[in-house]
Amino acid sequence: MTAAPSYGVVVLTQGRRPEDLDRGLRSLLAQTGVRLDIVVVGNGWSPTGLPEGVRAVALPENVGIPAGRNAGVPHVQGDLLFFLDDDASLRDPDTLARLAAMFAADPALGLVQPRVLAPDGQPSPRRWTPRLRVGDPARSSDVTAVWEGAVGIRRELFERIGGWPGCFYYAHEGIDLAWAVWDAGARVRYAGDLAALHPVIAPTRHAGFYRLSARNRVFLARRRLPVPLAALYLVVWTALTLARTRGRPALLESWRGAVEGFRLDCGPRRPMSWRTVWRMTRAGRPPLI
Repeated sequence: MTAAPSYGVVVLTQGRRPEDLDRGLRSLLAQTGVRLDIVVVGNGWSPTGLPEGVRAVALPENVGIPAGRNAGVPHVQGDLLFFLDDDASLRDPDTLARLAAMFAADPALGLVQPRVLAPDGQPSPRRWTPRLRVGDPARSSDVTAVWEGAVGIRRELFERIGGWPGCFYYAHEGIDLAWAVWDAGARVRYAGDLAALHPVIAPTRHAGFYRLSARNRVFLARRRLPVPLAALYLVVWTALTLARTRGRPALLESWRGAVEGFRLDCGPRRPMSWRTVWRMTRAGRPPLI
């Protein structure tokens, strides 16, 4: 008899949404046809009151979202990894089994994001479908970025590319991870037939949203792009920021973030190959927008 696919599951939380966290954990424990090793990473606190079979990893301080996810990985076993934020859950009990089947059927598949739906039936924001032309959110396709709240990845690949970019703290870490996966020779997939649930909340609710978004765009260019493409990327994003950002305070915060992006350490520079640039362009989104 073939053993069921195994997942190491990392759930990240600051302990501010206990009901949402419990809902997400229950959706994981309801999964069928897979073996799960689940930890809850307390980002700056010690998780308590967890369901049976779920372990806690306590971080003494909030290290940010990507570094917090990374911290959970050494504490779980499994050939596949699945990351779930504490305000997300899985809609169907066979989601992870179907996801594992996707990985088994396609050795070139490295990273998968399911479709994201609002539990109250609100329309899904376009940012949840990481395509330039969103089209039908139920349509699956290769993509070059992911919404980070619920994603699956091969463990060997995750460890080989260095995991989430801990220096980002918040914002755009799903772009960095996806670019690293593409550059490792694998593909990133948006699975429109799998569903995660997440409330519709504006990303600007986070303190420092404009500053961190601008800073991390510069980090992306410095870390992942060949020099000519990095310069063009930043020109494009500067123009888009000026066109999209409303209000002097937000523009000043974006400027502060861009300056920090050039001044601060963003980890090792590993520019993607031009072959990767071409593969991503063929997938529908060159690493410019």
